Amino acid sequence: MSKKIVLLLIVIVLIFGGLFGTKFLQINKAMSSRKAPPPPLVTTVNVVQEKWQQMLPTIGSLNPLSGISVSNEVAGIVSAIHFQSGQAVSKGDLLVELDTSTDQAQLNGLKAAAKLAQLKFNRQASLLKSKATSRSSHDEARAELDLANAAVIAQQSTLDKKRIRAPFDGVIGIRQISPGQYLDKGYQIAPLVSLSPIFADFTLAERYVADIAVNQTIQLQVQAYPDEVFEGRIQAINPNLDTNTRTLSIRALIDNAELKLKAGMFANINILVSQPKTVLTLPDTTITYNTYGENVYIVIDKDDKKIVEHRTIKIGQSRHGRVEIQQGLSLHDTVVDEGHVKLRNGIAISISDTSAPPTP
Repeated sequence: MSKKIVLLLIVIVLIFGGLFGTKFLQINKAMSSRKAPPPPLVTTVNVVQEKWQQMLPTIGSLNPLSGISVSNEVAGIVSAIHFQSGQAVSKGDLLVELDTSTDQAQLNGLKAAAKLAQLKFNRQASLLKSKATSRSSHDEARAELDLANAAVIAQQSTLDKKRIRAPFDGVIGIRQISPGQYLDKGYQIAPLVSLSPIFADFTLAERYVADIAVNQTIQLQVQAYPDEVFEGRIQAINPNLDTNTRTLSIRALIDNAELKLKAGMFANINILVSQPKTVLTLPDTTITYNTYGENVYIVIDKDDKKIVEHRTIKIGQSRHGRVEIQQGLSLHDTVVDEGHVKLRNGIAISISDTSAPPTP
């Protein structure tokens, strides 16, 4: 019985051994016939030389040349509105009228009283010439006339304040009132701003104080028009620094004839500080970043092959999709522009025919 079991086990081992051996030979043959993968395909670009205007970058905000919230000096009921929201207005334009019927009646009464006071004074003046009245009566009549005229002027002033006018040229915003509405004193009717020109207010660190001056040119960009650069000039510089931040407050004036720039916008600002200088540049797509800084893959020739070498560099300013190379590369060095994810240090590569040409 035991011999049969041993024989059966030997047969099973032979069968499975033959199967495993055949499979091993098939796998080994497949691996030996497999070709090595082709080198990664990348695009490259050369380090080039450019002339860049030297700038001090900072950030700021835009503020109107003049900006107020139009309000009423005296209380009253709105009888007429003479503007539309968003309308351009000129200095002196009538914006809002408050009801003046009661004030007008009071003014008419005061004018009548002033007219009577004038008659009394004229009579006293005639009598004084003929010495038919006393000097004191004449003076009292004069005082009554002055008081009556002052009351007319005061009432006229109150009536005029119920006709609210634009204090300067500008654009009026969304109105917050309706006809027939009662307005308390100081009610905010609508914003009024003058945007042409417009101010750019920003700060600069203490170490740059010697590099700026009044009438210096600045350039700014806003998110609403990312491809457009607006130019202006520094109008004023604070005489003292902020003792908490050690920064200097600066105001520039920008022509805004097309009214593209709005008050309250955030602005990226560059202050032009010197003559252009020559710098080495690369497209920003060539740069990779890690905890050690900025890096590129530089292409070198080795054993008749193109291989890549991982190199740490130091960059400077960025402008219009290009970055300044301060350390780590030389003019005409070739670096990988696209295809970084497939690379490692020392690997052979294949360069695409569509690699970007050098910038002239």
